[in-house]
Amino acid sequence: MSEDRAPPGVVRVRAPNPSPLTLDGTNTYVVGGWVVDPGPDDRGHLDRVSDTVSDTASGGALEGIVLTHSHPDHAEGAAALAERRGGVGVVRPAEGEEVGPFRALATPGHAPDHVCLLFGRVLFSGDTVLGEGSVFIAAGEGSMSAYLASLRRLGELELDVLCPGHGPFVWAPHEKIDEYLAHRLERERRLVEALAAGARTRAEMLDAAWSEVPAALRPAAALTLEAHLERLSEEARLPAGLLERHRTGADRA
Repeated sequence: MSEDRAPPGVVRVRAPNPSPLTLDGTNTYVVGGWVVDPGPDDRGHLDRVSDTVSDTASGGALEGIVLTHSHPDHAEGAAALAERRGGVGVVRPAEGEEVGPFRALATPGHAPDHVCLLFGRVLFSGDTVLGEGSVFIAAGEGSMSAYLASLRRLGELELDVLCPGHGPFVWAPHEKIDEYLAHRLERERRLVEALAAGARTRAEMLDAAWSEVPAALRPAAALTLEAHLERLSEEARLPAGLLERHRTGADRA
């Protein structure tokens, strides 16, 4: 299903921070007296989030704020929202922790501290799965190997809907997760073929595996390329010295 409708008990408040990477903006969610990912420290956005809590929570009280990860577009507004609502707690839970109505599932890859939040058969997927487009993975902080493992883990859950960090609700969650896995593995296949054909410079590899990516997203694609190279290096499938040349910029020639 492609219908952009919220599941029962969930209210989305979208932040006004659109960009090529954040799509229409960061999705903040209100579930009872809990806020998931309050988003940027934008006064108007936090006003809307606070008002939504007052309108929907039992007694209008904010019980707590929970984060999927610490990137500013998701977490920057947490301290300000907590302060204006009486100093409630801000939690970035670890694997298996239960916070309010949520259970945290560790899903590293986009960020090392990333978790998804399970609410019955509803999953708040943060930046592990978006409503549209693909997720940015940068080597170093991110890990392509960890990201693929996280996607496979989510694919084993019994889910009705994804509430992503950006983009519309996903009412066919397993189809979307399978699509994400196929997308990443297709990128990898094209990259491996390009390497086998002699591609060694950054431009050659991007042209082969990210040929359709618009210019605005090419810098992000270059960082994701490094994450793929890092994964291939871990599996001993990369020509000797190529990752080091890539990191130092020697492959730009």
